Amino acid sequence: MDFETPIDQNHSFSVKWGKYKDRNILPLWIADSDYQTAPVVIEALQERVAQGVFGYTDQPSADVKEAIVYHLKTQHNWEINPEWIVPLSSIVNGLTLSCLVAGEEGDSVLLPATIYPPFNYVISNTKRTSIRIPILLEDGRWILDFEALEASITKDTKILLFCNPHNPGGVVYTQLELEQLHNICERNELLICSDEIHCDLVLDADKKHIPIASLNEDAAKRTITLMAASKTYNVAGLGFGFAIIADTRLRKRYKKLVLEKMPEANLLGQVATAAAFKDGEPWRLAQIEHLRKNRDYLMEEINTTPGLKMFPLESTFLAWVDVSALMLMDSEKFFEDAGVGISAGAYFGDSHFIRINFACSIETLEEAVRRIRKAIAGLSASG
Repeated sequence: MDFETPIDQNHSFSVKWGKYKDRNILPLWIADSDYQTAPVVIEALQERVAQGVFGYTDQPSADVKEAIVYHLKTQHNWEINPEWIVPLSSIVNGLTLSCLVAGEEGDSVLLPATIYPPFNYVISNTKRTSIRIPILLEDGRWILDFEALEASITKDTKILLFCNPHNPGGVVYTQLELEQLHNICERNELLICSDEIHCDLVLDADKKHIPIASLNEDAAKRTITLMAASKTYNVAGLGFGFAIIADTRLRKRYKKLVLEKMPEANLLGQVATAAAFKDGEPWRLAQIEHLRKNRDYLMEEINTTPGLKMFPLESTFLAWVDVSALMLMDSEKFFEDAGVGISAGAYFGDSHFIRINFACSIETLEEAVRRIRKAIAGLSASG
């Protein structure tokens, strides 16, 4: 469980590291961690690879279904039927299929105004129109404006795209907040597609992820829940996630679209997910402790750096940092010139912010902070 020793990824086909190959820029942008995955996952993959046969595979395999059911029960107190599981090769494509199953071209889709960029691609890819719901800062937490959400619904609105924990901002929605959201959707007969891919990365010990579909029977029947082991266990390259769909008719329509429009989920991704969910908990808890320390360090440093503001982060390894006081023309270029690769907030819908991935060694994070401080000091001096 080593989260500090650097791993050379310059020749690993890594998108994260390849972006700045041969440049002195620390990659703290895309939502991959720098960590080698859990030993139990590596061992399971090695055992499967040693068989040497990689033909067509059960979709999903009995092992991964059993592991998902076990994981959701033990981690999130959610009992599901294995038949509800629909394997996916891509969570982003799962968002797209959710829009397709919800209505027709020209229908409107509700989604947060500040959101992980692929949510936006889904709208154009499915020829829908978007209704953007503001994200409000309440007591240091970025949450949906529920009043604006309900007021925005039209007769053509068919689905809400939701993200919990939210990316960016890291809020973990409470039971009361989820019930309020569900009640709005129930009153207006909306489907919900809930992206819960970061659900196992809750950092605050007093917070608990609650799948919105687990609230009650109605919530279950109108929700498509998207999950994966990819963010928590750093196995995104293995191409496996899943949807949980309780309603039989909705699940049948969704599975039909999966067969028509998506490649089959990856065999090794299923092996990795099964191992992670069955036996990876000690490693996950160790990673959470490491990430919590990184978050606390970064928050202290950011909030004592002139021109920067970081709000409390309940989950994920993705800090959402307000840089508006710096009045930058191009935040991505400014920080790259400083030697730190970040994600510009403009991609998420708010150019006043940047997103920093702190799933790295403390040594890397400390160096990133030094570079950021130096660049901001230079900006102040030149101003």
